[in-house]
Amino acid sequence: MELHAVVRRAVPLCMAAALLSCGGSGSDPTPPPPPPGSGLEQRPNNLSCVAPPRVTGNSTLSVQRAFPALTFLEPVAMLQAPGDSSRWFVVEQNGIVRVFANQQNVATSQVFMDIDDRVFQASQTEAGMLGLAFHPSFPTNNRVYVNYSSPSPTTLRSITAEFTSPDGGLTINPNSERLLLSVNKNFDNHNGGQLAFGPNDGFLYIGLGDGGGGNDPSGNGQNPQRLLGKMLRIDVNSQPGGAPYAIPGGATGNPFANNPRCNADGTGTQNCPEIYALGLRNPWRWSFDPPTGDLWLGDVGQGAFEEIDLIVRGANYGWDIREGFECAGGGTACSSTGFTNPVAAYGRSVGFSITGGYVYRGAQATELTGRYIFGDYGGMIASLTPGAGGTYTVTRMINNGQTPAGAPGPLQLSAFGRGNDGELFALDYGRGHIYRLVFTPAGSGGDNVPQQLSATGCINTTSAGAPPLLSLIPYTVNAPFWSDGAAKERWIGLPNGQNIAVPDSGDWEPPNGTVLVKHFRLGNQLVETRLFMRHPDGIWAGYTYQWNGTQTDATRITGGATVNVGNQTWIFPSEAQCMQCHTQAAGFSLGLETAQQNGNHTYPQTARTANQLTTLNAINVLAPPTGPNPPAFADPTDTSRSLSDRARSYLHTNCANCHRPQGPTPTALDLRHGTPLPQTGACDVAPSRGDLGIANARILAPGDDARSVLLARMSVRDANAMPPLASAVVDAAGVQLLGAWIDSLTAASCQ
Repeated sequence: MELHAVVRRAVPLCMAAALLSCGGSGSDPTPPPPPPGSGLEQRPNNLSCVAPPRVTGNSTLSVQRAFPALTFLEPVAMLQAPGDSSRWFVVEQNGIVRVFANQQNVATSQVFMDIDDRVFQASQTEAGMLGLAFHPSFPTNNRVYVNYSSPSPTTLRSITAEFTSPDGGLTINPNSERLLLSVNKNFDNHNGGQLAFGPNDGFLYIGLGDGGGGNDPSGNGQNPQRLLGKMLRIDVNSQPGGAPYAIPGGATGNPFANNPRCNADGTGTQNCPEIYALGLRNPWRWSFDPPTGDLWLGDVGQGAFEEIDLIVRGANYGWDIREGFECAGGGTACSSTGFTNPVAAYGRSVGFSITGGYVYRGAQATELTGRYIFGDYGGMIASLTPGAGGTYTVTRMINNGQTPAGAPGPLQLSAFGRGNDGELFALDYGRGHIYRLVFTPAGSGGDNVPQQLSATGCINTTSAGAPPLLSLIPYTVNAPFWSDGAAKERWIGLPNGQNIAVPDSGDWEPPNGTVLVKHFRLGNQLVETRLFMRHPDGIWAGYTYQWNGTQTDATRITGGATVNVGNQTWIFPSEAQCMQCHTQAAGFSLGLETAQQNGNHTYPQTARTANQLTTLNAINVLAPPTGPNPPAFADPTDTSRSLSDRARSYLHTNCANCHRPQGPTPTALDLRHGTPLPQTGACDVAPSRGDLGIANARILAPGDDARSVLLARMSVRDANAMPPLASAVVDAAGVQLLGAWIDSLTAASCQ
């Protein structure tokens, strides 16, 4: 590994010099005089603590049980609400949607929606509750969309309907159903049922199968006067003339947008305007790739081929004339004229019922980023490898019928789930388990980040207390993040010749190669060290290490873990959870802000106490240097600062990484320190995510902390908790501070 090669050269060099000369260039035994007011004499020379390149190569794949305490009944879909990474929703085929906290050790799930009284319940069938989609503005508008199979006295129906939440997104009212589409079917198979909103147009897409039976006996796939066998697209935000939806029109509208809507049974006298694309057999699971808007679809084959399609407006994918690239039924006389070929297909030697999947956009180091990852009900998981001329090859990573590591036998893959962070999960239909997909670059043992902290070139594990090498720049923050009572120490590994950019916003931008190092101590015991790296390609990623009992080294934890330290539960965040807090909206490196750094620090290299901005300016770290009269956040424990300043600084550090414009939450809160209180969306505002049983609740109820949901969420560590992850201990002092501040507010404070 490349980093190991660097470490073997750099660390012994520093240790040979007793770790004292590594702060200088080594060329001048007499350092220059310290700059006036600076805590450091010169900028450290950092050769060892530098973020390595992310690995590329042929990754291998394993699966790990993601939520070991949870089991579901015939799960068919898994998703998160827009902007809300704190919860997962799992659709059970019998008509129940369950919700649970996004925590590895979560022990229970709750019923989010229950419509089993109207869902087709026959066993060993493809029918049932099959799809769920949250409106992009959920929970502000409280709307969700569901597809399910409904029995009737004469026929089976595929229902697409809208439901609403009565409590800000905590549950769905089963009696709020508003029917959008009802399509008659003769058979209980080939339902499709996936729903999703287009990331670019905001329209609702609905995939319907051909209605079942062998060889599409009714010819639905090729008949544009029937909705079966199609990808549909409708506008649920408009109800022209009392209609349940509008038809997307204009230059990018549906192909038959100007025709009358189809009839109540899913047929029309003209080509149905709801149709977006046609010629599909059973589009069981499909997905959008948000950065590109591409719609990837797995269409289940009949007797010979499973196919993967890129769905585009107006295209015909050939069923029931073609299957994959061939004639359906093995014939040779069919024409390909007017049909769009799949991007890939595979035969029965590979799999027998494609599940579909997602383009991978997570944080794991793998060359599979940007590639379509999909599966088969027989247990295969594969990727599409791009080739010349727009071709793709199916690359199997877990073979059909193979028992993958971490699974009790071959997976029965009913669906994949994608988190808001881009990480992927697989649903095992028969066992009801959820598995996390873990990519491991071949030959690297994982990636270029060492498994032992001693090998990273950042920490001197041979010295008592495990200090960093003197090539790092120590720092502190004015308003620290709550970390379950742990004491923290922080350092910057800044690549030589690089500077930290200081934009007008005051939210610093460290250069590629930067490593931010943080120790966590409970009492005198080192528990965890985290490295937050900006790799040479500009991608940020977090890595965490658990210290051994002798305090001589720390071993990397992947996928997260929960351990007991004394009488306390300690949570090691997963790589994905690191990025849920270190958000793009907040600039990733949370503590490096002008207002956080404008304070004193005692530098161990010189034993001098000095202002951090003065020091960093003097040793040429910041570009441009910070200007005159910079802002400074308050230490929440500093009673010499105003109560308001202390509370707002606390909220900025602990909440505003997510609750800000373009943040990863579905709420409209902006809890940044500089946002005027009336513009935060919190002061005297009713909560949109549930009131937690509080009468006349407000997010912040001026003068009444007991009615303030923000404070109530801070005071618990369950599914309603804030922060929603990586904490098992309530910050009692923080709750007291915020409670006193809320009680000091008046109605005029919110105006």
